[in-house]
Amino acid sequence: MKEMQDAVADYLHFLRVERQLSTNTLTSYERDLLVYIKDLAKVQQLSTLNDVERIHILSHLQSLKVGGKSSRTLARHISSIRSFHQFLIREKIANSDPSVHLEMPQMDRTLPKILSIEEVEELIAAPNLDKPQGLRDRALLEILYGTGMRISECITLNMEDLHLTMGFVRCFGKGGKERIIPLGRTALAACEQYLKEGRPKLIKPSHRTDIIFVNQRGKGLTRQGVWKLMKEYAVKAGIQNELTPHTMRHSFATHLIENGADLRAVQEMLGHADISTTQIYTHVSKTRLKDVYKQFHPRA
Repeated sequence: MKEMQDAVADYLHFLRVERQLSTNTLTSYERDLLVYIKDLAKVQQLSTLNDVERIHILSHLQSLKVGGKSSRTLARHISSIRSFHQFLIREKIANSDPSVHLEMPQMDRTLPKILSIEEVEELIAAPNLDKPQGLRDRALLEILYGTGMRISECITLNMEDLHLTMGFVRCFGKGGKERIIPLGRTALAACEQYLKEGRPKLIKPSHRTDIIFVNQRGKGLTRQGVWKLMKEYAVKAGIQNELTPHTMRHSFATHLIENGADLRAVQEMLGHADISTTQIYTHVSKTRLKDVYKQFHPRA
């Protein structure tokens, strides 16, 4: 078991240093692989990674399936296991790759949850602008919807990343890839007001930081903290639709495409490596058109 744990640690170090993956992605790999090696060592009684054969991986995946894991989760586990075994071959830790030709499970493509334009406006209007936290939250929501950034990207923004006079923000996505995203006038105004009237009251003299969005202790907001705030504002705004950490991102992309934005431009702003990932929003748009047609056309 110790040898397997060391191999996982070496692999995570490789992902962190060489591929510069985000903390969330690394956590996901680590969680999947620790479950995997525990099954190999404790359940299937294997002593080394060199003993792993295809049948052992299939047995592990079957146990996950029986345990109620979804097709999407199984696909993620397979991806983690594949890349791990490829690393073991490259580093000569193992002699063969038992994960070759593993088939991905058939997945139902679920459409992302989005808010209507009216719901987005109600959500953004929910924070109390008499408090510095409210100014912060208004600016945060404006940026999330105005740029389509992931929450994890937004909370790591530094002062030098925000260019109010030029009207854009710089962020670093998956793999540390930089992208420049334009900011609309309402997002610019909200950020300017927060930086002038809100942030100075939240920053503590003993804890200076360049992070833009800080909590009451003057430290950077967490992903979970932002998600909790969003859900609270959704309740305050009377929004019934389910919110996820990506709801604003999905809404940003869908609303752009609905209003005629070029798919390649949306891909660039979202930071998608493959345009097929962006194309899901065209399906969302078509689905919404069908709903409108059914609701309002007299012969629908």
